[in-house]
Amino acid sequence: MRTITYAQGIKEALVEEMRRDPTVILYGEDVANFGGIFRITSGLKEEFGENRVFDTPISENAFVGAGVGAALTGLRPVVELQFADFLFTTGDEIVLKAGMWRYGHGGAYKIPLVVRCPSGAAGVGPEHGQCPEAFFMHTPGLKIVSPSNPADAKGLLKAAIRDDNPVLYFEHKLLYAAKGEISDDPDYLVPLGKAAIAREGDALTLVAISAMVPKALAVADRLAKEGHHIEVIDPRSLCPFDRPAIVESVKKTGKIVVAEESYRTLGVGAEIGAMLMEEALEYLDRPLRRVAIPDVPIPTATVLEQFVIPNEEKIYQACRELLA
Repeated sequence: MRTITYAQGIKEALVEEMRRDPTVILYGEDVANFGGIFRITSGLKEEFGENRVFDTPISENAFVGAGVGAALTGLRPVVELQFADFLFTTGDEIVLKAGMWRYGHGGAYKIPLVVRCPSGAAGVGPEHGQCPEAFFMHTPGLKIVSPSNPADAKGLLKAAIRDDNPVLYFEHKLLYAAKGEISDDPDYLVPLGKAAIAREGDALTLVAISAMVPKALAVADRLAKEGHHIEVIDPRSLCPFDRPAIVESVKKTGKIVVAEESYRTLGVGAEIGAMLMEEALEYLDRPLRRVAIPDVPIPTATVLEQFVIPNEEKIYQACRELLA
């Protein structure tokens, strides 16, 4: 085992898969000459050449659409958006092409496309600071992953690149510097659709997504000192979603809180609540609690951003309400 950062995990996944498979290409705005807006792709053009790592014009709809075409013709493109919010400018190519063409053509095509989507509030305002995973969970045909630690950042990206379906890979901007241990195995993969139990417990189930996971683990530490041992689940993949992991945990605990950096209405927590109503209602002792962003744009001002983004204290209070 060794310690790396979340950003290093992403870069290692890209390098290893490009070395392993010559059909993997990487492109986007400033990814080649500048090394990406967050500097994750620095040095890749020098190693793999400008035919496999290259810059594009500022036209997300065009270059994501080109990625769909490249995937259809046998390549495995990894397309980097500077911010996850720009998915909305690519809506036709992501939703109607990448998501639906394989089905619409009777399975005649594979679309092994990965779109890297830096997400999360980081003082960059409403057009650059969203976590829009829940919007795209509503699109058939897309796979969606959202890692919370360096090992999963690497393992999920490697698995996504090898997958024959389009994958939206959400990497939270505030996690890039986070450190964690990872295996030295060059074939280390994290399967899509398999949740992780980040901490075991029996008093309450706390489902946390992406940057909410470290906060959830801090809450679990606080509650353990008060005698409440809660279970923290990191879904890791939102599509496909590991429903049995959530249901089995709720059967054990009888209570659940969902913490996410999505908007509250029709967010991931809402889908989990509907799922539990259908599959595990008889096991719930208390109603589900959701800790999410109120239905307002992400503020640019730091003090307002901190007011709307879920934090450790908000998650703690939600858990305490159910444990009372």
